[in-house]
Amino acid sequence: MVTITGFETRDVRFPTSLDKTGSDAMNAAGDYSAAYCILKTDVGCEGHGMTFTIGRGNDVVCYAIPYLAERIKGKTLESLVENWGKTWRYLVNDSQLRWIGPEKGVIHLALGAVVNALWDLWAKVLGKPVWRIVADMSPSEIVSLIDFRYLTDCLTPEEALAILEKAQEGKKDRLQEALENRAVPAYTTSAGWLGYGEDKMRGLLEETLGQGYKHFKLKVGGDVEGDRKRLTIAREVIGYDRGNVLMVDANQVWDVQEAVTYMNELKEFRPWFIEEPTSPDDVLGHKKIKDALAPLGIGVATGEMCQNRILFKQFLAASALNVIQPDACRLGGLNEVLAVLLLAAKYNVPVVPHSGGVGLPEYTQHLSTIDYVVVSGRKSVLEYVDHLHEHFARPARVENGHYVTPSEPGYSVEMKRESMDRWAFPGEEGVSWWRSDEARVILEGEKI
Repeated sequence: MVTITGFETRDVRFPTSLDKTGSDAMNAAGDYSAAYCILKTDVGCEGHGMTFTIGRGNDVVCYAIPYLAERIKGKTLESLVENWGKTWRYLVNDSQLRWIGPEKGVIHLALGAVVNALWDLWAKVLGKPVWRIVADMSPSEIVSLIDFRYLTDCLTPEEALAILEKAQEGKKDRLQEALENRAVPAYTTSAGWLGYGEDKMRGLLEETLGQGYKHFKLKVGGDVEGDRKRLTIAREVIGYDRGNVLMVDANQVWDVQEAVTYMNELKEFRPWFIEEPTSPDDVLGHKKIKDALAPLGIGVATGEMCQNRILFKQFLAASALNVIQPDACRLGGLNEVLAVLLLAAKYNVPVVPHSGGVGLPEYTQHLSTIDYVVVSGRKSVLEYVDHLHEHFARPARVENGHYVTPSEPGYSVEMKRESMDRWAFPGEEGVSWWRSDEARVILEGEKI
């Protein structure tokens, strides 16, 4: 028996705004950050989970985490995972905390950190990576992981069970592909940040092309002429007829008609999809954009800011997206992501998880593996951003254009203690970078 005896939160921030890593049309200067949760137990084993933010406000999420972690303090791990769907609903059902959601915003971000920390703890106790726990379950066991409240008009437990049972066909072969690191092809955004100069962008495109990548994403939405110039460079490097795929991402900067007009200016570059063309809550707007761009052969994708399974249900039922991009920790942890994967399988929409942020590739490699091996049986692609992995005990890796399937027990987001201390905010004098003179340019600079 393993009992949860306490928890710890850490506010960890990396100064990525200094070199414009992560910059896009909406978020010009983000500092990639983790609102971090550590679950303590009476056997010394710890569960590590985190939620991703881009700087200011990370402390607000850290402040919310204890409210939820307190709800499982003193409980045994066995009792919590025995009926995961019931546990998940218990965590979101505190009536006073629910009022400041419900199931969205800061409180839901905090939930993602706590739920994923619980998965990490369970995986370490079982001695398996998280994806393998799910892969080793029966279809009925997987269905029991999910709270189907608000979904049954579009996806019932019985329908979910049927999807999972159908996916049993060929599962053995797909599992072998995962074990051979061939389950999850990677795409790269590393060259695509809007703040990067043309020479840096070209160099990174050439580098990643040489590493075996076939899918490349660039940020757009600054201005049409600038984007056309950058996309011209991209196509010069990756070509039009060499099997390479281009995607673009506007990070919500456009109104609906503006998105349609803008993408007509970029149609010659033949992007697979435009990501986040407008407000992430606007189902009807995405549907209008999707229908308008369909004759151009350009799809529409969104998901990194979709706050819960209910919003994904609406996007899918309305046929408003060509690709869905659930985030590992904006949703309420793995259990809610599984619900979205099943919804996507029902509506036959490919899953391309959002993975552009610190710790997200570590998380999402598990999600894409689960989707391929267990749920959809369809190989997709997964974003890989090549920075900040050195801060994790078991970092995500890409080889030969594919993610190396995690084999170590856990959810892969356990951060090194020295990194948590070095980049703690505001941190200790003499220990944290944020107490140094170097940090003043951010702390005392313009709040963009």
